[in-house]
Amino acid sequence: MLRSLLLASCVALALPVSARAQAATDLASLIECRGDIAGLSALAPALEDPLKAVALGWQPLPQANMFMTEYRLASPIRVFGHDTGHIAFSGGSVMAILDLPDPRPLAKELALETAIDTPAKAMFGKELRSEETRDATSGKVLIESVVLNVSNVASHPGKTLAGCSYSLDLPEDAPEDEAPAAPATVTQPG
Repeated sequence: MLRSLLLASCVALALPVSARAQAATDLASLIECRGDIAGLSALAPALEDPLKAVALGWQPLPQANMFMTEYRLASPIRVFGHDTGHIAFSGGSVMAILDLPDPRPLAKELALETAIDTPAKAMFGKELRSEETRDATSGKVLIESVVLNVSNVASHPGKTLAGCSYSLDLPEDAPEDEAPAAPATVTQPG
């Protein structure tokens, strides 16, 4: 395993700087809800194979929260006006883990709606896009939703999670038997 990780590290260093920069730009775009579900899906190979994540310059981190998969980035990215080298994925969500002890100022800056606001837990969000799309395989109409989220979580004290949830679902009035094969889910950690 160590040999494989070392080999993947060498592969990552061999990637042209522009390829790694493009991956970082795409990641920042996804976190800030400027991407789409196809962009998030394009990262699936890196999430399924640690060697592919390492090739992108991501270092897999121990799982501090059972609902999140975390990575340390080789180079920090800038999202929501803050630099971070720590990201996480949870279901259909991609998040930056920011060194902000209180998520409330960022949520206010982003004009998010309050979902939960207690001394122990704060969660804010806002749906930015909800668009009809047609599944290329089945021809069924689906709703692609993009939701901006800012929160805190007990597993990461003194940190703020900020990112985007992408989902693909049937319209509310669609019959139950028309469920898409594998919809992206929105999961809020902890």
